[in-house]
Amino acid sequence: MSTIDYSVRDERVRRNVYASVRRRDGLPHHLFANYWRDVHATLCSRLPGLDFYVQQHFDRDHTANLWPVADGLRRIMAILDGSAELGFASSEEQERFGNASTVLYADERNLFSEAIAYFLPTGSLTMVDREEDGIRNGPDRLHRVHVYMNRKPGTDADRWLEDTSASLSANPAVQKWKLHLPIPYDNANPAPPSPDVGHHIEDDRLNLAVAEVAFENARVAAEFFADSGAQKMLREQPRHLDALGAYRVTGFYTFVRGGTPTTAGLRGSRPAELIDLVGAANQLAPDIVARFAPIHHHTQLSY
Repeated sequence: MSTIDYSVRDERVRRNVYASVRRRDGLPHHLFANYWRDVHATLCSRLPGLDFYVQQHFDRDHTANLWPVADGLRRIMAILDGSAELGFASSEEQERFGNASTVLYADERNLFSEAIAYFLPTGSLTMVDREEDGIRNGPDRLHRVHVYMNRKPGTDADRWLEDTSASLSANPAVQKWKLHLPIPYDNANPAPPSPDVGHHIEDDRLNLAVAEVAFENARVAAEFFADSGAQKMLREQPRHLDALGAYRVTGFYTFVRGGTPTTAGLRGSRPAELIDLVGAANQLAPDIVARFAPIHHHTQLSY
């Protein structure tokens, strides 16, 4: 595994939206996953103002032994199928995206029964990122977990989460640690405003913080949790949190990076995989790429 830290590439993202999603009831998983990453994603990637866009798909069936939970904490039991992260370089760019997003919200009823958007007006914190490939598209090669933590009101939970994340991410076993500290969600103001999609959540997800943490494999993760630093985190959880849940990532798909759509963002995730597998380098030639490029992007495309 790489020892180089690539977290600097996230610094241009100043504002974030972290969204959790559950597939539409009755929609088979393979149709949901393929539509989300090949149809919905290419529409989102073409909207103006977007600087960064990834989807991470979760495994509903893998919930055991992902993250230790201290005694006294409730378990977050929400059934989720993935997360989307949308980043913006400024509030003006986020507003441009929001003004154009009506077509995106209208599409969400085709695949989501629930979509919850958490806002991070000052962005997220990438503590470490040792993944060389900044435009990952395909099955996740790491043991990656999204840790959902509901912060106790009236505590210094944010400071504790930042300090703990900074300390634990220094462990060489950690390949990535990204911390999302959104403002509390308000059920009275549903977000995103997608018609015919659920936007109301239980108390254990209203004051949510999320840590994306990745290891080389599950064995390395188990050894990490046995370390004294992780044990200290476990003991301190009840002071700052009242509920916790963990979700295993199966697929990691990057559609926009640095304000520019990737091949997956322009063509769809599976076509981008096929281009790589077949070795069709001609499909990345500028004259072909230009036929798929949205007119509002002016920077060089990321391949």
